[in-house]
Amino acid sequence: MTSREYKALSVKEFTKAAEIYESDHAGVYNICKKDYPDVLAELEKEPFTDLLDCGCGTAPMISLLHEKYPEKHYTGIDLTPKMIEIAKAKKLPGVSFVLGDCENLPFSDRSFDAVICCESFHHYPDPQAFFNSVSRVLRPNGRLILRDMTMNSAVKRWFCNHIEIPLFHLAGKGDVRIYGRSEIQELCRKAGLSMESFEKRGFCRLHCVIRKP
Repeated sequence: MTSREYKALSVKEFTKAAEIYESDHAGVYNICKKDYPDVLAELEKEPFTDLLDCGCGTAPMISLLHEKYPEKHYTGIDLTPKMIEIAKAKKLPGVSFVLGDCENLPFSDRSFDAVICCESFHHYPDPQAFFNSVSRVLRPNGRLILRDMTMNSAVKRWFCNHIEIPLFHLAGKGDVRIYGRSEIQELCRKAGLSMESFEKRGFCRLHCVIRKP
């Protein structure tokens, strides 16, 4: 499929999911809730002022962060209009939500101390464009905290990428690819970023911390 077709599938999928995304009836999207404690714990290791949430959805993570650290500045970006509509309806003071593409972040250079991306990255047709864009908007010594799906076995990743994901497309889902350590490391290298840690946590959970020198 083309990049436009992948993104159209994702918008269609998450327009349907938006109303239930934070409810107890979110189905498969409930898995995203398992990311929040680990992301919060990672952020608490270093001070930050300005944070960008890529693929923010209806802003569950920003809502939690805002409640804990209301003095910080938060920005969320998502490709799906319905997600941004619901996020904006929360009317969180000092929080901005932007409808846009994470492969081409519409923000000034060196705008953020931290970027988080939870369960959104495997929907991006051009992962290098995302990494390049993150590198541009991060301040020196800033971090990208990436949460997504992964598998240690290259064979299992091949099966997921070549068999399972095409079947997901038939079900109307816009998944593109999951990645292993060496692939993420190469994306970092080309973007001028440094991968500090790459862990598989629990069932197929990727927890990766990436630094801008």
